[in-house]
Amino acid sequence: MNGATTSGELRAHNRARLLRAVHEGGATRTRSQLTRDLGLARGTASVLVAGLVEDELLHEEPAREQGRGRPTQVPGPHPRGPLALAADVREDAWELAACELGGRVTVLAVRPHDGTPEGALGTLGEALAAERERLGHRVAGVGVALAGPVRHGGLVDIAHLSWHTVDVPHLLTPPLPHPPTGVREAADVPFRSGRAGDGWGSAGGSLPSGRAADAAGRGSAGAPPLPPRGAAAVLGGAGGWGVPLFVGNDTAFAALAEARRGRLRGVRVGLHLHVDFDLGGVLVVDGRPLGGAAGSGAEFGHMPLTGGERPCPCGALGCWSTEVGANALLRHAGLAHGGGRGREQAERVLATSRKAVAANARALGRGIAALVNAHDPEAVTLSGHGVELYERAGGTLRAAAEPYLMAIRREAPPRIEGSALGWRGALLGAMESVFDAFLTPEGLGEWRGSPP
Repeated sequence: MNGATTSGELRAHNRARLLRAVHEGGATRTRSQLTRDLGLARGTASVLVAGLVEDELLHEEPAREQGRGRPTQVPGPHPRGPLALAADVREDAWELAACELGGRVTVLAVRPHDGTPEGALGTLGEALAAERERLGHRVAGVGVALAGPVRHGGLVDIAHLSWHTVDVPHLLTPPLPHPPTGVREAADVPFRSGRAGDGWGSAGGSLPSGRAADAAGRGSAGAPPLPPRGAAAVLGGAGGWGVPLFVGNDTAFAALAEARRGRLRGVRVGLHLHVDFDLGGVLVVDGRPLGGAAGSGAEFGHMPLTGGERPCPCGALGCWSTEVGANALLRHAGLAHGGGRGREQAERVLATSRKAVAANARALGRGIAALVNAHDPEAVTLSGHGVELYERAGGTLRAAAEPYLMAIRREAPPRIEGSALGWRGALLGAMESVFDAFLTPEGLGEWRGSPP
């Protein structure tokens, strides 16, 4: 049941369902397909689409392939429609992007930082403020992925960078020098609209081959997923133009994106592992990563799954993450590691050192076996460096896992695959956190109430 008790509430509910279906389908489904999948009457769908076009939420274009009969229209993002600002804050750099309804991403900036909270989040906050001023009311919210456990309220700890209880919302909110840009001025900002399947846009041209995520998967016609627990804060609240901020762990966001647009789509119980300088992992149930009581789940990397005794910066001994990832690759090669240093060197080791890659793959496989025994997932997906680790040493990984699997797990082990989204999972998950809140009757009501 949707809980609607009046015709107005039912219309608001169906508007949100229709927009979510457009978003989850990558803005590729025709109006007739959406009408059928959502179980709407043709006349109802026409009225809903017309209203969404009038509200600058949708724009229709003719389908690329036309059959006989009346021309078929494909609803997609309006050129002056809502945007999610999404950021992926890694240990050595951050990336900021603007994301349209349907999942198309335009990269706005990629900048290195010095590893300190102020150096990383202060500069990102300035960039966010500039983009909010430039884009005005189009910004529906901000999602930020961080490489460490995040508690409710936006407090993050990144042990190997010596970040302890860092107040992310506070550091992302610099003083705003100007009032918000008016709606019409913001509408004049060039922002290329397109279908998610057209590829990724960026401020400096197309992204390198192989880094593009296919965000054009088909959406579910069922009820929308549960919204997130809530924004950690409101950015830019002064002057009445604040936008909700969603702060999350990069692995949890990558898992969310994999469940929506990748290889965990339609998987009831899955395991997602994100490998960067170290490793994070989370269980995904019915399309949602399990966040834990305080919101700081996605920390399978801090379990002693390989029997080691090496001290971890988190304060525990024998963490799995000390054996898998760029830091472990650097250590195997006898190079300096830790503190978010050496990404390029680690990538060279990954490309050239069979010994270091094999050691990483064995540790990854053994830990996966332990988690498979515990959780019985249908699939295990790997993102970040995990994609290339699996491509280079998948046989070693599987051979390392098999002896540690229970007999009943060994008979039908889950599939293990590299992510369909590569390095973009965390950014896409940050985007999804914004649209999860926006694509609701309440969120759309706020858009309709924005200043003219």
